[in-house]
Amino acid sequence: MKTIDVCLSPELMHLYNVQDRTVVVVDIFRATSCMTTAFAHGIASITPFAKLEDCLSLKTKGYYTAGERDGKKVDGFDLGNSPFEYMEDKLKGQKIAFTTTNGTQAIAKSAGAKEIIIGSFLNLSAVVNYLLKGDNNVLVVCAGWKGKVNLEDTLFAGALVELLKEHTQPDCDAPVAAQHLYNAAKNDLFDFLKDASHVKRLAKLNVYKDIQFCLTPDQYSVVPVLKDGVLIV
Repeated sequence: MKTIDVCLSPELMHLYNVQDRTVVVVDIFRATSCMTTAFAHGIASITPFAKLEDCLSLKTKGYYTAGERDGKKVDGFDLGNSPFEYMEDKLKGQKIAFTTTNGTQAIAKSAGAKEIIIGSFLNLSAVVNYLLKGDNNVLVVCAGWKGKVNLEDTLFAGALVELLKEHTQPDCDAPVAAQHLYNAAKNDLFDFLKDASHVKRLAKLNVYKDIQFCLTPDQYSVVPVLKDGVLIV
């Protein structure tokens, strides 16, 4: 039987061998939710970067640039980190260079994996179906917040563990803990997360509709996959 594990923070990635795994990178609030939304609305590709300057350098090559730090859009970038920004018709068929506080860092730290895909509640069932069709063991990498664990990414990891429980077995206690947490929260994710640190952080920025939207399962059927450093579907 395939195994599933959960890395609760990218800072723990040194503990995991990723060479035989499909890594599912998740940053619910909001990077991977934005990426999923972008592809569902016709984006051609997303190139993720850990560093702002590397990302911004692609602006001269015809890319739209998306930059977020501490929840805010970075000056000089075309786009921020709200999924609603990625629904615009003008972005269809375009390429985006993308950097965020946590999500793109988690992608960078997953380098060397057999496969890297993007997960969110928005494409939860699509990710489950994708993993069921594959032969690889699974590692869910939670982006967290600046190296610290967060609730929303852990809940998504738990959802995957729960939905794959007939087909995978946990590698350690992290997936078991995430699964229990998800089962306690699944009837009302929004209420469960009302006191979560990043929810409070976004609320200070008057970001409310993003939170509700990013917690809505199965809006889209796309699964972004990293190929040669570029996300495509």
